[in-house]
Amino acid sequence: MHVLRNGTVVDADGEREADVAVEGDGIVAVGDVGRGDAETDVSGRYVAPGLVDSHVHLMLDGRPDVATVQSESAFDHAYAAAANLRAAVEAGVTTVRDLGGPGTLALDAGRAVAEGRLVGPRVLACGENITMTGGHGHWFGREADGPDEVRKATREQLKRGADVVKCMATGGVLTEGARTGAPELTYEEIEALVDAAAAKDVPTAAHAHGKEGLLNAVEAGITSIEHGTFMDREAAAAMAAAGTYWVPTASALFDIVDNPDAGIPPSAMAKAEASAESFVTSFDHAAAEGVTVAMGTDAGTPFNHFGDIPGELEYMVEYGMTPAEALEAATVNAAELCGLDDVGRVSEGYRADLIVLDSDPTADAGAWTDPDHVFAGGERVV
Repeated sequence: MHVLRNGTVVDADGEREADVAVEGDGIVAVGDVGRGDAETDVSGRYVAPGLVDSHVHLMLDGRPDVATVQSESAFDHAYAAAANLRAAVEAGVTTVRDLGGPGTLALDAGRAVAEGRLVGPRVLACGENITMTGGHGHWFGREADGPDEVRKATREQLKRGADVVKCMATGGVLTEGARTGAPELTYEEIEALVDAAAAKDVPTAAHAHGKEGLLNAVEAGITSIEHGTFMDREAAAAMAAAGTYWVPTASALFDIVDNPDAGIPPSAMAKAEASAESFVTSFDHAAAEGVTVAMGTDAGTPFNHFGDIPGELEYMVEYGMTPAEALEAATVNAAELCGLDDVGRVSEGYRADLIVLDSDPTADAGAWTDPDHVFAGGERVV
């Protein structure tokens, strides 16, 4: 048994002075803990749950033009995924949800981590994202047209063991020729996807920037809206009423806007700049209507590196959330979205995904950067 001694535990349930005992991959006691086989003194520091990033792309490495990965082999993509997993877990991210990559890349990466062949966070994955022919992300997704094709494409991902099914409800910033907010898959196509996923009780996610595509997804029963760039009050109200999660991915947008003349394709830069103002107001609409927010970064997109994932919490605070709300979004909310009931809290019976921080993350969202210690499934990584 390994005991973290003399720290302040902080999670969505608040703060308390407590020791934390870890045995195997789980937390076995929190509070007044007896002597351990090994002990780490964390006096004056904060013991928090590992972060959960509910939107990443393991195949991407933050390069300015993501489309260039098309010329690379599956081996290149696997090496990128391995490096990204290591960078994420060393930054204190102990669970990631991959929302689109070629073939079974991310699903295989998840098995490799679970079996101890790779060091990294727990991986949940969708397999290939489902998009219309020529739609956003078509070059690494599963193209499908019409409800029957979409249903079959969904079942293919489920057969592979997908933990979530992802679709492209609208165009996007990084696909040449796609209009960012324009609907792509129809309501009927998204409804078929949701229905097929429900047969296996698997959650769904929709890339959606524009209002029409977003509302199509919400009405069809999608579990989470990714991005939600042009969300207005009506769209936010619909999401809140349906219990639809919002995964903002601020890092994806602003890591493009903040890097002009750095090799990002001009079309992507123009679309990102045109989206930025609307995106900021989305936070106001979501807060006013009580939309549940789960943290996600879209890590792997331009200059959006896996080692920088904790910076997403600072964006969330910059645009209106409190540090405590950001903590909740990045732990229990994201865990619930991912269907995990043993992640996101420092509590007996939970998985020993823990990070030790120098300062209080409920007072400063920047506290998450550069953790002193990281434990993933009970194994010390940092």
